[in-house]
Amino acid sequence: MQCTLEVSLLFSGDLSSLKGEIKGFLADAKTTIFTRDGSTTEIHHVEVEKDRLSFTIATEGTFRPHGALLQLKNAFGKEFGKRHRLGIRTIQITEYSITFSLEKPPQHPFTIPFAEVTFEGNSATLCMRDLDEAFLRKNYIDRMMARVREKVAHQYYEGKAEFWHLLWNSEEKQPFWTKDPTEEMLCRGWLKQGPTKGKWFYRPQAAAILKAMERIAIQEVLQPLGFQEVIESHIVPFDIWLKTGHLEGMPSEFYYVAEPATRNEEQWERFIDLTKITKEVPLEELQKNLAVPTAGICYAQCPMIYWSLKGTTLAEDSLPLLLFDRTAISGRYESGGRHGIERVDEFHRLEPIYIGTRDQLVDLRERFLERYKHVFNEIMDLEWRMAQVTPWYMQQAGEDGVSGEADCGTIDFEAYMPYRGDRESSEWLEFQNLSIIGDKYVKAFTIKAQKSELWSGCSGIGLERWTTAFLSQKGLDPEQWPAPFRAYLPELPKGITLL
Repeated sequence: MQCTLEVSLLFSGDLSSLKGEIKGFLADAKTTIFTRDGSTTEIHHVEVEKDRLSFTIATEGTFRPHGALLQLKNAFGKEFGKRHRLGIRTIQITEYSITFSLEKPPQHPFTIPFAEVTFEGNSATLCMRDLDEAFLRKNYIDRMMARVREKVAHQYYEGKAEFWHLLWNSEEKQPFWTKDPTEEMLCRGWLKQGPTKGKWFYRPQAAAILKAMERIAIQEVLQPLGFQEVIESHIVPFDIWLKTGHLEGMPSEFYYVAEPATRNEEQWERFIDLTKITKEVPLEELQKNLAVPTAGICYAQCPMIYWSLKGTTLAEDSLPLLLFDRTAISGRYESGGRHGIERVDEFHRLEPIYIGTRDQLVDLRERFLERYKHVFNEIMDLEWRMAQVTPWYMQQAGEDGVSGEADCGTIDFEAYMPYRGDRESSEWLEFQNLSIIGDKYVKAFTIKAQKSELWSGCSGIGLERWTTAFLSQKGLDPEQWPAPFRAYLPELPKGITLL
C-alpha cells in the first residue's frame, strides 16, 4: 500500500520562531509516530507560515498515515503546549491518495462517496480532497477501502449461480390438479387483489386456510420444541437494520416510514384545503409536512427480537432461548417479481429465533427437521425436498455459498408446483427455511451468556408460502385434502355472497 498525504495544521499561535524545533519534532515523529510493521515513511515539503504548518507524508507498507495524524496532534500538544502554550486547533488534509492491492482486478469501474477511484490491474487508488479531523475520527477511510474491495468481489459474484446442494427429497406425489391456486381463488371470490400492488385481501375461505396453517405451525412445530411467543412492533428504526446489515444489504426492498414533521394544524391547513377542494391527495404539499424517514416497515421479525435483548446477559439455565413472533406483518418491495400470494409485498409469517450454544443449536436443527418432516409429510402430504443453499445473510454481502463455520448455514425447503410444469425443468417454490447464523447477530447486539459462547438462528414460517405449496398440489376442494390437515380445518366458512 502506498499513501501520499498533504496536510496543514493550524495552531493557536505564531510558529515563525519555532521552525527549527518543529522540523526536529517531525524528524523524531517519523521514527516514533509515522512508522509501523516495517513500513517506510518520508516527510517532505515542510513549510511554516505564521500559525500554519504544512507538510507531505509519503508511506509504503501497511501503515496508514491518516490515523497517525490524531496521535501527532496529541504529541504536539504535549511537546509545545507546556513550553510555548501552542496547540493544534485544526487539521486540514488538502489531498490524500491511497493505492492498495485487490485480490482481482475490477470487471468494470465504479464510484464510491468522498473519493475518486481509479484502477490499474489489481490495484485501486482512492484520491480524496479537503478532509477534516471529523472525517478521520469517524474512520471513513478504512471503510472506503473495504467497500472498494467488497464491490470488486461482488462483480465476480453477480450472475453466479447460488450454492445449492440437495439433501433430501420426498417420494413423488400425484397432484390433484395443475391449476394456479391464486387464480382459482380469485375466480371463486376467496381473494381480492389489494388496493396497492403486491397486497391481498383474504376473504373468509382464504383467511381460514392461512389461519389453519398458523395453528399447525404453532401446535405441531413451535410448541413441541418449547418456543415462547412475543409481540413486537411493525416499525423498525434504522439503527437496528444497521446492526443486522439489512440497511446496507437490501435498502431497495424496504417500505420506509415517515412521521409527520409537525402536528401543528396551521402547517397542515393548506394540505387540508387542497384535499377538500380537489378531492385528490396533494402529494407535493404532503411532502412539505413529512419528516425524513428514520424507520421502516418490518422486513423480518428477527432484528427486533435481537434488539430486545441488546446488551443483556442470558442465564445458562435459560439456554437455548426460544422465541417467536406472529404479529408483525412483513413488508418487502418486490418490484417486478410479484406473483400470486406466494411472492408479495406484504405477507404474514411466524418467525422463531433461537439463541444458544453451538451444540444446542445443532441439536435444535435436527429436532426442527423432525417436526417439519412430520408436518409436510404426514399432515400436508406434500412432494418436497431440502437443499443446502447460499445463506440469505451471505447473499446480502455478495458472498459465496457456505459459511466458514461448518455448522452454520441455511436449509431451504422446496415444494413441487404442478401448475408450473414438470418436476425436472420447472421452478419449485421455496416455502420454508432453517438457518444457523453463528455469532453474527449476538455480537452485533452484544448478547452474552454467563459462561457459554452464543450462536443464533431463525426459521421464518411464511403462511402464504405454506398455503400456496399445499393448494398447488391438493387443490381447493376440501374433500381432496389429507385427513390430518382437515382436522385443523374441518370445513371452510360460507364466505361472502356478492350479487
